[in-house]
Amino acid sequence: MGRYDRYILTQLVGLFGFFSLVLVSVYWIEAAVELFGELIADGQNLGVFLEFTALTLPEIMLLVLPVASFVATLYVFNRMINESELVVLQTAGLSAARLLRPVFVFGLILSLLVLILANILAPAAREQFNDRRSEVGEDVTGRFLREGQFIHPADGLTVYIREITELGEFRDLFLQDASGEDVEVTYTATSALLVRSDTGPRLVMFDGMAQSLNRVTGRLSTVQFADFAYDIGALIADGGPRRMDSREMSTLALITADTALAEALRDPLAEVLYEGHDRIGRALFVMFPPLIAAATLMLGHFSRFGVWRQILIAVVLIVPLQVVWNWAEATATRDASLWPLAYLQAAVAATITLTLLGLAAARRRRKSGLMRRLREAPA
Repeated sequence: MGRYDRYILTQLVGLFGFFSLVLVSVYWIEAAVELFGELIADGQNLGVFLEFTALTLPEIMLLVLPVASFVATLYVFNRMINESELVVLQTAGLSAARLLRPVFVFGLILSLLVLILANILAPAAREQFNDRRSEVGEDVTGRFLREGQFIHPADGLTVYIREITELGEFRDLFLQDASGEDVEVTYTATSALLVRSDTGPRLVMFDGMAQSLNRVTGRLSTVQFADFAYDIGALIADGGPRRMDSREMSTLALITADTALAEALRDPLAEVLYEGHDRIGRALFVMFPPLIAAATLMLGHFSRFGVWRQILIAVVLIVPLQVVWNWAEATATRDASLWPLAYLQAAVAATITLTLLGLAAARRRRKSGLMRRLREAPA
């Protein structure tokens, strides 16, 4: 790589890192707010929340990397035009293809990064996320560990704990079980402990009373006890093995999927195939937004008013590519034979890039021809 290539590539990588950090932070905060409300409602601590939000980062990065690379390229080439650097380079004889070479290298680096993210890191993070979500969903302990509040850890169950000691002992417990059709039972206890057993967690209450109300007859019966074990393991819905998610499967398994795998995932075969090929399609597509941005700005010329028209054209060219992706996804996920549509977005982006490059080269040839005729004209 020449000095020009290193110069442009260094600026692109630096600004790309900055814009990526900003955009990832915005998307991360949005996802974190939703997770925070969900996890805190289940009584989970800050460590679990941070773990979950960290596991969402690979998928968030897949969303923002094309945008960050596009904005970074616009910024770099807009500055080069405003400071006449691009004019000097073009005057020195560098062709449009030569000027775009560092941008192409930058696009290849992005493609490799997205290839790793989409095919290795994101599926692994999604698998870990689903595993932890399943564990948290089955962890009924966290739902009880809130003092001074009436909580509802399961349908028909109301729990109030006045105080939780440092040793994990519950003081002054109130528990009402209204999950039965005919009988409603209310337990009160001076103290209680949440313990593990072979059959699941149990709430052991001491020095309390159980009041049973028969809703049919309206009869109330009371029983005092010195200790009583309440099985709260039954509150945890046992759905069997966790359902597999296509987003956590390997790309090879998805692109070679058959009907049996689709049935195991409980997803249509068309969606499974598209998910696998879309991971590769994303990696191919991500190299073109920087090339489109740079090639569009090269069509302009120096102006003290800037190149806002070219920037607007670049944005207008990028936006329909998202529409193409949405249409391809909606179409391909209805028919398993249409999985090649996963590469349509990259193909359209490549066509736009080549067209812009051709226009830039033609404009340069016209300008060179005009300058030659002016030099050859008689004085």
